[in-house]
Amino acid sequence: MTLFSGAPIRPIKRLLIANRGEIAVRVIRACRDEGIVSVAIYADSDRDSLFVRMADEAHALGGEKPAETYLDAKKIIAIARSAGADAIHPGYGFLSERADFAQGVWDAGLIWIGPAPKVIAALGDKIEARRIAEEVGAPLVAGTPGPVETSAEALAFAKAHGLPIAIKAAFGGGGRGMKVAWRLEEVEELFESATREAQTAFGRSECFIEQFLDRPRHVEAQVLADQHGKVKVLGTRDCTLQRRNQKLVEEAPAPFLTPDQRDRIHGSARRICAHAGYSGAGTVEFLLSADGTLSFLEVNTRLQVEHPVTEETTGIDLVRAMIRIAQGAELADETVPTPRGHAIEFRINAEDPARGFLPTPGPVTVFDMPSGPGIRVDSGVVSGSVVSDSFDSLMAKLIVTGATREEALARARRALHEFRIEGVASVLPFDRAVLNQRDFLALDGDFRVHTRWIETDFAQALSEAVPPHPRVAPAEIPAMLRLTVEIDGKRHALGLPANLLGTLPGRPADTAQSIAPVEDAQALAAPVSGTLTHWLVEDGAQVVAGEVVAVIEAMKMETRVEAHHSGRLVHHAAIGDTIPFGARIAQIKE
Repeated sequence: MTLFSGAPIRPIKRLLIANRGEIAVRVIRACRDEGIVSVAIYADSDRDSLFVRMADEAHALGGEKPAETYLDAKKIIAIARSAGADAIHPGYGFLSERADFAQGVWDAGLIWIGPAPKVIAALGDKIEARRIAEEVGAPLVAGTPGPVETSAEALAFAKAHGLPIAIKAAFGGGGRGMKVAWRLEEVEELFESATREAQTAFGRSECFIEQFLDRPRHVEAQVLADQHGKVKVLGTRDCTLQRRNQKLVEEAPAPFLTPDQRDRIHGSARRICAHAGYSGAGTVEFLLSADGTLSFLEVNTRLQVEHPVTEETTGIDLVRAMIRIAQGAELADETVPTPRGHAIEFRINAEDPARGFLPTPGPVTVFDMPSGPGIRVDSGVVSGSVVSDSFDSLMAKLIVTGATREEALARARRALHEFRIEGVASVLPFDRAVLNQRDFLALDGDFRVHTRWIETDFAQALSEAVPPHPRVAPAEIPAMLRLTVEIDGKRHALGLPANLLGTLPGRPADTAQSIAPVEDAQALAAPVSGTLTHWLVEDGAQVVAGEVVAVIEAMKMETRVEAHHSGRLVHHAAIGDTIPFGARIAQIKE
């Protein structure tokens, strides 16, 4: 299959990757295949990561928090210019859907690997995207006409339209900044949580609300569009297996769709992207209810985590295609390719399925990957790597391909049996358990999974099949001590792990306490390692069992801490403290 009809017209010799982990490795490999020099950037805790070692060159961002590293647009563009880069690839997450970042890249005279800033602004604004979808005749459920300013407005919408409702970051994606309310009494608290999470992950807190279809499937279309007006839909994916609105298992093509449903998805996706003037790789997402109701969800103006299943079933390297399109190449046609076989992707996260998929940052002592026919692993870690608690929990992706869905499932069992990870907890036990579930296997053609299947129908079987992972102590990664030195009359920035120079004056002091784990029947223990960001109940106040009293932020996601019994709450940690898993943050005195 010929994907492009002509050669690129704007050469790229050096490309900076504005991301980290697995996706940075993926882009580095695409650069190698294209003969392009790859330039990595890294936070302090990423300095020994696989992507840093693989890149042709790497530059320190000088910091650890997302806001001071991978979300600092000005710093990233400055590094790109000083490194002599021609282009920037944003990967997914972080700044990948920020129109102001794309515009800044353009203004710096660099090539942006993605759609034009105005297109990102239009489709990245979920409210404007709904308007475009409505204009081109895509199916839609009811939603607010603009951002919701207060939690009271969110409650009013719920009362007017009924439950469940989805509270969604207007400028977000990837499940972050999205909360689904099933009870009226939780609407206001979830609205506040969604706005905080959106601010942390995307730098914008605005949220809107729409009806949420009960027990739906999540189906999406992969789109590739050039700068000459051609839009090519590459097929569908099913991404229904999710927890906390974060995808865990995806497959292509989406199984068990009628020809009419598939045509409506393909047609709506193409019309939305053509109307918006899209270019590059993008994804148009839909919800499909059990009764066949199809509703537009959103457009992701970037590469998706699950893009490998489309690559495996089309033979198209999407990352290289994005680079070619940014260089001005023209697509040969707009036909939808016929899928070649079936592919399933398993996201391998450092999370404990038996503890509600809580992130478990720490050292990866063993990472043995499967191999053989039909097996692909895209990884950001190796044995000896450390999963940081500052960023996403994704370690790798296992992609399994077969001639049919049944063959792909059989190979998946083999691959998951071979896959071995020690040190941190992982979702591998969950993946193995899923492959024993009739709802997912659907060997009789009855595919019964939905977006809350893990938390509902599968919950009991999961708890019986997967025991809790032993507690993991997050690895202590020494902070960086930064000095300015002069060599041959030229000033250079020098970074060294602070523990190497711990006896010297000027060592940076820790600004937050680290609360140690304790054993106490009255102790309220942290369910996840992270940073205490909010107390929702005042010190000394009475609480009841199950009441949400605090919020811990880990890997850009909020985890709500509930009272384990009723009594008087006594704080033992302050906002901003670093909290290890199992540490006492409060006591509840009877």
